[in-house]
Amino acid sequence: MKQSITLGKVSKFMGLGFLSTLKNLFTGKLSKEDFRAFLRKTIVPIASILLFLGIWHMGAKALYNVEADFKINKALEERGQAAADEEAACIASGDSTCQPNSLPSPAQVWGSFKSLLRDHGIISADKAAFKEKTAALNAKRVAKGEEPIVYTGRPSFVDQIIRSLKTVFAGFLLALFIAVPLGIFIGLSPTLKAAFNWFIQIFKPVSPVVWYLLVFMIVKTLLIDSSEDSSFTISFISVGLCSMWATLVNTAMGVSSVDKDYINVAKVLKLGTFQKIFKVILPSSLPLIFTGLKITLSVAWMVLIAIELLAQSPGLGLFVWEEFQNGANDSNAKIIVAMFVIGIIGFLLDRLMLFIQNSVSFVKTDAI
Repeated sequence: MKQSITLGKVSKFMGLGFLSTLKNLFTGKLSKEDFRAFLRKTIVPIASILLFLGIWHMGAKALYNVEADFKINKALEERGQAAADEEAACIASGDSTCQPNSLPSPAQVWGSFKSLLRDHGIISADKAAFKEKTAALNAKRVAKGEEPIVYTGRPSFVDQIIRSLKTVFAGFLLALFIAVPLGIFIGLSPTLKAAFNWFIQIFKPVSPVVWYLLVFMIVKTLLIDSSEDSSFTISFISVGLCSMWATLVNTAMGVSSVDKDYINVAKVLKLGTFQKIFKVILPSSLPLIFTGLKITLSVAWMVLIAIELLAQSPGLGLFVWEEFQNGANDSNAKIIVAMFVIGIIGFLLDRLMLFIQNSVSFVKTDAI
């Protein structure tokens, strides 16, 4: 019995439960309840993805035809039938110089994704070659106390993703270190709550653009003599200030709603202030604090795109803006690639926070 339970756990861990379900399905041994669960958890999501791709493909084709007809009719009106026939032939040939620049199809987006990965490989090879070529010279410059020569070529799409992740995590940590301690003190003291309430209510709804401008004014003044690029500093501080409010409010609410019996027990045990915070208040407040942190991370990832665009920080926000400004035939497809990457990373960040919350909390939270 013990061995069968262990094997069952191993099978589930290895992902063999899905295979056994398929086996039972084809052999007719699957119960109705398990069959419904299989449909709901596997077939329905796959069907919805296929439906989404089908609607997307048909919509892209329809928009393509609308713009193609417009270009042909415009050529007919302005230059005559011969020009219209020439325009139609050019569009039919697939020549990139005359293709309608409308919503790209799923196939075009997938092609652009592979193109971006190839581009990353080329840029990575160039970086490696540059590093190898300048290794000896940089060693001499460092020995003399001079700055080494660094690669200044354009970043790849993967490099921009990494830059955005660094920015959002730096901003998230800034929000965490500001909001959680401040929220604890506000939650413990009705006086501090009254003192800071107006501040929170006024600054919480402020737009990311305004926060960026404020941070820009301050950081540019503080780093006025610095020759280093300040876009990363401006970006992560702006992200942190924009996103910290959910954590601040939830932490204060969680601390202030701790059961009074727990506080009385801490007094009876004569716990110090920090012991009371770390042994009684924080464990009781963790569910609300983590709810605030999840919202903070989500908000940070959303506002990051706009802030990177404004700060000209080489991340996903700047990538999307440059492709929009570029107007090349594959720019729209690359923008949609970035959209999917942003969405997938946002989802993974949310799952990461859920995993951490379930790892440190007594109360397990289901994924939504």
